Amino acid sequence: MSAPSITNFIVKRPWLKRWMTPLANWYTDAAGYRKLGLKFDDLIPEESETVQKAIKRLPAKEAYDRVFRIRRAFQCSISHTLLPANEQIKPEEDKEYLSPIIREIEKETKERAELENLVVRK
Repeated sequence: MSAPSITNFIVKRPWLKRWMTPLANWYTDAAGYRKLGLKFDDLIPEESETVQKAIKRLPAKEAYDRVFRIRRAFQCSISHTLLPANEQIKPEEDKEYLSPIIREIEKETKERAELENLVVRK
């Protein structure tokens, strides 16, 4: 999750944000994950230890909904179909639910590493 990002650069410049927003919306729609019923955070690979910890910290209902969305998308992929329009994820429903937890775990890990390297001098 800690990949380089130009988001802050774009957000700080209103003219660039106005220019990039339609392009970003088009790209997100073209990706097609919402048509399979997935949210963006469902696409985060689960291989890292940080993501696995974040998934364990999810509330029970959110964890169940995540598994349901992934299984339903897998079934759509196997059958080469898309969900009906009323079951697809709308842009306003596609909110972060896992990324904030991942960022919190990364901060905790960084803080733990700094505290373990702490040297006490008399």
